[in-house]
Amino acid sequence: MTKEPNYTEAYEELQQIVSDIEAGEISVDELAVKVKRAALLIRICKNKLKATEEDVAGILKELEG
Repeated sequence: MTKEPNYTEAYEELQQIVSDIEAGEISVDELAVKVKRAALLIRICKNKLKATEEDVAGILKELEG
């Protein structure tokens, strides 16, 4: 099983997929696979951002108390 990419890795891979699509470098045969991968990468980034936001909110709450 492959390890889940960290936020930076996921974001960079997502940027590369978007660039390849915009440049027309992805064939129709690859497009569905790349779009599915992009959706997974977006989900990973959103989850990591949400977790970080919750962590920061918790830390700030502790500092206030």
